[in-house]
Amino acid sequence: MGRGRLQRAWIYAANLSMRKLAMELTLDLDVLKQWVGNQGSMHDVMHAKNARLMQTTLDRAADLEIGDPLPPLFHWLYFASETPMSGLGRDGHRALGRFLPPVALPRRMWAGGRLTFIKPILLGDAVEKISAVHSVDMKDGRSGKLCFVTVRHSFAVNGEERLSEDHDIVYREAASAYSSGHAASETETATPQWSREIDPSPTLLFRYSALTFNGHRIHYDADFCRDEEGYPGLVVHGPLIASLLADLAVQSTGKPLASFEFRASSPLFNTTPFAVHGLTRDDGTLQLWAATGDGRVAMRATAGLQA
Repeated sequence: MGRGRLQRAWIYAANLSMRKLAMELTLDLDVLKQWVGNQGSMHDVMHAKNARLMQTTLDRAADLEIGDPLPPLFHWLYFASETPMSGLGRDGHRALGRFLPPVALPRRMWAGGRLTFIKPILLGDAVEKISAVHSVDMKDGRSGKLCFVTVRHSFAVNGEERLSEDHDIVYREAASAYSSGHAASETETATPQWSREIDPSPTLLFRYSALTFNGHRIHYDADFCRDEEGYPGLVVHGPLIASLLADLAVQSTGKPLASFEFRASSPLFNTTPFAVHGLTRDDGTLQLWAATGDGRVAMRATAGLQA
């Protein structure tokens, strides 16, 4: 296999028994846990064009060049899945059962994550991403059964790790209508030092989907959201909200991040504006949150700053 083809390949460490189970969706935790340790790797080059397009999507000036540090969370623009159309599920995501376990719950959401920025990744760098299924757990929530899958990613340049990330995915049961019980209910009493209002227009959601090669229909197909998922509108990407929080932190402090942890508690929709807020805690870390116009928190984050 040539080097170019190898760099495009997703290399599975799944064993044969896993592949036989791939088409059988299940909620049997013992079966799903067989995917723990499943590993794959990808290679990509951090092209400046992608990063500049993300800057414009965040409504910033497109001024990044080769050699500049990749802004926090911009790595999500790269390593796009090359899954053919025949390999996608009903929601536009890659079908389960190969790298990720075949969870028999139809709603897949980005629940949160934890990132450590070890050393800057520079625009122009060739980066290897190594991913492994770290854990699989089942819980009962207000909306029914939940399955949490954590994937651990490591990003390296010339064999040197630059970024580590734990990515939490949650799978939920289907619903005929979106319940207000799923809506953001927490409120934040702290007074923010910085705030920015966001209009989650269909154009913004489309551009982020295009940049991340995200085919999930909840972000662009209003009929699917309403008729199949029971949502009141298009769903704002969890990683887009996290990126807006990280961008607020960097723009407000003028400092690069050393760490970033976020947790989504409920979805946001394009039906109404929301805002991202932040403040500096007494210990020097940052407290960040995204909230609806009436103050209900949908995502919280904490960030550490580099010295």
